[in-house]
Amino acid sequence: MKILVINAGSSSLKYQLYDMTAETVLASGSVERIGMETSIVTQAVPGRPDMREVSEILDHVTAVKRLLDMIAHPEYGVIESIAEVQAVGHRVVHGGEVFKQSVLVDETVKLEIRQLFDLAPLHNPAHMMGITAVETNLPGVPQAVVFDTAFHQTMPEVAYLYPIPKVLYRRHKIRRYGFHGTSHHYVSDQAAELLGRPLDELKMISCHIGNGASCTAIQHGVSVDTSMGLTPLEGLMMGTRSGDLDPAIVPFTMNKEDLTLSDVNSMLNKHSGLVAISGLSSDMREIEEAMAEGDRNARLAFDMYVYRLRKYIGAYTAVMDGVDALVFTAGIGENSSSLRAEVCKNLSYLGVKLDDAKNGMRTKKPREISAPDSRVRVLVIPTNEELLIARDTYKLVTEQASSLSGQREEGTDA
Repeated sequence: MKILVINAGSSSLKYQLYDMTAETVLASGSVERIGMETSIVTQAVPGRPDMREVSEILDHVTAVKRLLDMIAHPEYGVIESIAEVQAVGHRVVHGGEVFKQSVLVDETVKLEIRQLFDLAPLHNPAHMMGITAVETNLPGVPQAVVFDTAFHQTMPEVAYLYPIPKVLYRRHKIRRYGFHGTSHHYVSDQAAELLGRPLDELKMISCHIGNGASCTAIQHGVSVDTSMGLTPLEGLMMGTRSGDLDPAIVPFTMNKEDLTLSDVNSMLNKHSGLVAISGLSSDMREIEEAMAEGDRNARLAFDMYVYRLRKYIGAYTAVMDGVDALVFTAGIGENSSSLRAEVCKNLSYLGVKLDDAKNGMRTKKPREISAPDSRVRVLVIPTNEELLIARDTYKLVTEQASSLSGQREEGTDA
C-alpha cells in the first residue's frame, strides 16, 4: 500500500509518499509560499537529483494537485498513476479532549476539528484546508488524521488541570493538552525496542529538543505529564518562545510598555527564548559557535536552556518515582552532543553516566550513549513523525477494509 503523508500549514504543505511494504519513502517534498505567484515546489527522490520549480499556486487545492502531478510525472515521478495512492494521512496539531487516538476522516471528524479552531487558530484551519484539498483531488481515497495532542490524553487530572477557577475548564476546556505527542510516541516505541524491554515495564523521559521543545514523562508506555500546556508556549525555554514564567509578567509588562494583547503574544512566542537572551539567534548551532568565540550572552542562553531542561527531568523523575531511560530527539536533541553532556552532567544523583565517545558520534541511527555502568540508560533516537502517521493510517485503513469484508461475508451468508 502506498500512503501519502501531508503536513499542511497556512501557506505551506510538506509531504512524503510511503511504500508500506517496507516502510520506505519513495518521495518527499514541499510547496512553499502558497497563495503567491512565486510559490516554490520541491521534490526529493532517493538516488535522483532534487527537483525545484517556481510557479503560481494560489490555494491548497492547487498545491495538492501539483504534488500529485509530481509524484506521478512520467519523467521524474515515482508512481505510474495517482490511483496508486491508496490512503492519505494528515498531521493535525490539536485534537482537544475529543480525540484520544488517530481516526479516519468523516463528516463528524471534520466538524470536531473545526470546533477546535479556537484552541489552535494557526494550525487546525490549515490542516482542514489540507484535508479538503485531498478530498477534491483524490475523491473516495480514505484519509486519516493523527493528532499531536492524542498521546497525552492519558494524563491524569492532577497533571492536566490548572489551579484556576474550574469553571474555565468546564466552559472553555482550559487545561494542559501537550504537543509533540506523535514524536514522543514514536521515540518511546523505538526506545523500548533498542533496550530490548517491554514498553509497559519502562519509566522514560522523552526530550523533544528542537526550535520548539517539550519534555514528557512516559510511564509504562503512556504519557503521564508533559511540559507544553494549553498551547506550545508553556514549559521549556525554546528558540523563540519563553517557556515557563510568572503569569503576572504579562499584565505588568503590558502596563509598563503600553503593549496590546497581540504585542505581548508576539513577544512571548516570537521574540523570547534563546534569541532574547543571546541577542543573536534562535538557532542552537549559532549559539554554540558564538560560545566557542567567548560570547557571554550566548553562553548564558545555553546555560539557561540546559538548566530548565534539567529541572524538568528532575521533576518527572519524581513524578514517576524513578526513571529507566532518558531519550533525546529532534534537531538539537539529536545533534548537539555538548547540550546532552551538559544536561546529564548534573544528573549523577540518578546514576546517569555518559560514554563521551558514544555521545560524540555523528550518526542518524538510534543509539545508546550512556556508559555500561550507568543506572539510567541514555538514548539518542531520531524522531520520525511522518512514519508514525503512515503506520497509523495503514492500520486504520486495513482495519476498516477487514471490517467491511467481514460485513459483506455475513451478508452473503445470510
